[in-house]
Formats: sequence, structure tokens, C-alpha cells
Amino acid sequence: MTHTIDTRCVHAGREDFGALGVHAPPIDLSTTYPVTDLAIGTASFDALVAGEPRAENPIYARLHNPTVARVETAIAQLEGAEACIAYGSGMAALTALLMVSRSRGGHMLAVRPIYGTSDHLLTSGLTGIDCEFVPADEIAARCRPDTALVLIETPANPTLDLVDIAAVVKAAGDVPVVVDSSFATPILQNPLAFGARYVLHSATKFLGGHGDVIAGVIACAEADAKPLRTMRAATGALLHPLAAYLLHRGLSTLALRVERAQHNAIELAQRLSGHGAVRRVFFPGLGSVRNDHLVKMQMRGPGALMALDLHGGHAAAAAVMRAVQLITPAVSLGSVDTLIQHPAGLTHRVLDESARQECGITDGLLRLSVGIESLEDLWIDLAQALDTALASTALAGAA
Repeated sequence: MTHTIDTRCVHAGREDFGALGVHAPPIDLSTTYPVTDLAIGTASFDALVAGEPRAENPIYARLHNPTVARVETAIAQLEGAEACIAYGSGMAALTALLMVSRSRGGHMLAVRPIYGTSDHLLTSGLTGIDCEFVPADEIAARCRPDTALVLIETPANPTLDLVDIAAVVKAAGDVPVVVDSSFATPILQNPLAFGARYVLHSATKFLGGHGDVIAGVIACAEADAKPLRTMRAATGALLHPLAAYLLHRGLSTLALRVERAQHNAIELAQRLSGHGAVRRVFFPGLGSVRNDHLVKMQMRGPGALMALDLHGGHAAAAAVMRAVQLITPAVSLGSVDTLIQHPAGLTHRVLDESARQECGITDGLLRLSVGIESLEDLWIDLAQALDTALASTALAGAA
């Protein structure tokens, strides 16, 4: 029987609980496993190093961990993928994918904007891949024989621009496409269904959902998962089992959390659009982001992230971050509580100014990750903070 994604969030990755006689996910904290049969141990070691998802003996936790494997199974089911590989962070996941992709060539294409640290990694030269940033409609023309990967993020961080996944896949041809779908989650978007080869999530965000775990995952076909597992084993980037436990626990309420946060975000976006301190609200479905029509084509809703471009620039943005009382001024997103941060000064500060301006990341831009609190309580806090910013910048201008 095929269950809805709401049911899968609760039950995925728990298939062995009956045989184990447990109701809550067990945590296996072993770093090593006894090898009483050397032949089985040797065969298991060879299989895990070669990237197999499991073996008769786990051998060593860097090669395999049962608690991690359960959450991988769960996320694969949510994304409609054959496999999922979990890492110690979203950046560890992206790094592993870049390193594996080097076997296909030394060039890649990416569409801005993306997460600031992802952008920084791609421009740093640390991975040995030459990254070229291009508009989505130039991908076909810019692909080369040595192009190993195309990276997009949709909705994009932090401007919420949308990128047509199917169109990018078609333009890329034989070049694999990876979609960072952290903002959308599997609840609202499944990039593999549109032809993407890999789906990347910073599982720290919505998948964990409670601000208490750092993790990253890649969902893909089993054939593509094997080299990623081998890379993870060789570099030691495995997700810790306690983090895997917390991540699996967070998945149970993922659908409910996304639904509630999205409900709040839709209403807040409308109200914020009418506030005098706000120049523009970037929010899918509001007609204010690039390719807004894709909300109805490749997404099942606009999500819970938005960006606010304020009159008064940096001073106004700083004033809002000082003035919020209920909302937390902090980086990250996708938690049960609402977070607000300044991309130009924090998450995207690693980009040079020209790149930030090109992406629309102004000094007055704030990114808001809406949580599951009372809508009215959130609005009261935002309104008073924006009123404070409006008054302070007006006074400064008058002076």
C-alpha cells in the first residue's frame, strides 16, 4: 500500500521496530562491532567500503551505523528515492557530492543565489572544481564536455527565487543536476520527480525542525549512492547516531510543522506587504519572486520562508533585529520558532558585494523563517519591530 506523505513522515524508517520489539527508535552508539567470524567480517568490510548500504557485520561506525541507516531509509521514502546518504552537516553532504563529481570532470555550473557558504565553497577552489555561475536559461549553452554537475537551489536562499527544475534538467542534458531543496522540504517539493539526479537538504533545518541537530542528506538512485557512501567512509563525514535519532524524531511532525508554518507565512506576507517600513516582500505565491508561477507547477505550496527589503537599508534592518522580542534574531531556518536574520551581514557575507547585489541581497534585506507560533503573536512582534525601525530611520533622516 502506498501511503500519503503525512503518514510516511510518521512511519518511514520504522519497518524493523516490530522485529526489534521497540516503539521508539533505538540509538546504537557503538563505534566498533565484534568480528567473531573473520570471513564474514572481511566480506562485510569490502562491501561497505565499496558503498553498499549494509553488510552482515557493520564492522566500524564510520562505515555503517543502524540508527543512521534508519533515518536514511525514512528520508529516501519521503523523497521517492532509492537511497539517501546522511552526513554530519549540509556542507559535508555538498562537499562529498562535489568530490565524487570530479570523476566526471573539473567544471560545474551553478545558478545564483544559493546558500552563502555553498557559494563560498564553490568559489574557494578547495574542491578542485571550477564553478561557473550562470543564469538558468544559459545552462545549455554553457555546458562543456568536462561539466560534471549543475547545482540549483529552489526556492533560493535568501530571495526565494524559483528555478524550473524540469527546464534545467532538459538544458543540462547528460550532466547530473542537484537541487538544494532545503527551503521546500519533501512536503512541498520532490525534485527527483522532475528529473533531478540528486536532492540535497540541510537536514539541520526543517527535517530536524527543533534547532538541536546539525545534519545533511543527499537522496538519489542507489547507483549514485554507492560512491557517496565510499567518500563518506573515507573522509569520516558520517552523521553521529544521536543526531540521526533526533533527525528521525523530527521527521514525525514534519508535515504538521510545514503546514502550520506555511499557513502563518502566507498571512504574514500579505500583512507585511502593506507595512510602511517594507519596500518589498519576497515570497512565492505573492507574485514577487522570479518564476513565481512554479509554485503551482513543481511545488505544493509557497513554504514558510520570506525576505523583506526595508526602506532605510542596513540601519532599518539592524533596528528590526534589535527590536524583535518574540522572534529570535539568529541564522538558520526551519525551526518550530520564528527566526530573522540579515543575509548581507551574516549568511551571505562571504560573497563579495558585487555578487550580493547581483543576487538582490541588499543591505536592507532580512530573511524571515516563520515558525508555528500564534499568527497574531508573530504579527504583533513584527509590526512593533518594523514600527520601531520606521521611526528610528525617519528620525535619523530628519537629523
